[in-house]
Amino acid sequence: MSETKTAKTALVTGANKGIGYEIAAGLGALGYRVGVGAREEVRRESAVEKLRAAGVDAFGVPLEVTGDRSVADAAELVERRAGRLDVLVNNAGISGDMGPDWVQDPTTLDLDLVRTVVETNVIGVIRVTNAMLPLLRRSASPRIVNVSSAVASLTRQADPDIEIGPVMAAYSPSKSFLNAVTVQYARQLADTNILINAACPGLVATDFTGFHGPRTPEQGAATAIRLATLPDGGPTGSFFEDGGVIPW
Repeated sequence: MSETKTAKTALVTGANKGIGYEIAAGLGALGYRVGVGAREEVRRESAVEKLRAAGVDAFGVPLEVTGDRSVADAAELVERRAGRLDVLVNNAGISGDMGPDWVQDPTTLDLDLVRTVVETNVIGVIRVTNAMLPLLRRSASPRIVNVSSAVASLTRQADPDIEIGPVMAAYSPSKSFLNAVTVQYARQLADTNILINAACPGLVATDFTGFHGPRTPEQGAATAIRLATLPDGGPTGSFFEDGGVIPW
C-alpha cells in the first residue's frame, strides 16, 4: 500500500473557514492528511490551496450534509483517496435566523426554522457519521468529534446563577439533541475501538458569531483537535471544553 494510503486521514465538515478550517490546519500540522468538507466550491478549493501552502496534505471533499447523495459521494471520494478514515470531525452547523440581540424566542418560533437547524446540526451529523462508519472501522484508532456548544448544557441553561447567553430556542436545543445522539453512538460503539465525543469551542470571533467573542478560531479548534487525537482507551461519550468536562 502506498504512503498516501497509510498516512492517517481526517475529514472535517464545514472546513472551508473559521473553526473548521483551524481544526483541519491543526490536524494537518500533526501529519494527518485532511479532507476539507464544504459545499461551496470556491471557498473549499481556496481553503485547500491555503492548507497546502502551509505544508498540509489536503484535498477537497464536496459535501452538503443535508443531502444523501452528496454525503454518499463524499464517502466514495474519501475511500478512493485514502482507503479508510481515521478521524471524522462533524463541524458543519448553523444557528438559524436570530432576532434582535441574538434571541430565538420559543413563544414565536418559526417551526420551519427549527426543522432547518435540526436538519443540519443533528440529522446531518447522523447522515455523515453513518456514511463514514465503514471507513472508520478500517482504522486502528478511529475518532469522531461532534462540534457542540456549551449552550447545549441543560445544567448550565437551567442555573439562574450562570450567564449562558441569550435565549436561542432553535440553536441551543439542536446542540443538546446532538449531545444526546453522541451518547447513543458511544453506547452502541462501546465494544469497538471508536471513540466519539462532543467538543465546545467556546465563544469564537468568526462570521458565525458576527465576529463577536473573546476567542480566536485557533483557540476554538483546540478541544476538537485534542479529542480527535485521543490515545486508545481515552474517554468516549463525553462533552468537553478547554477546562474539562461540561455537565450535560
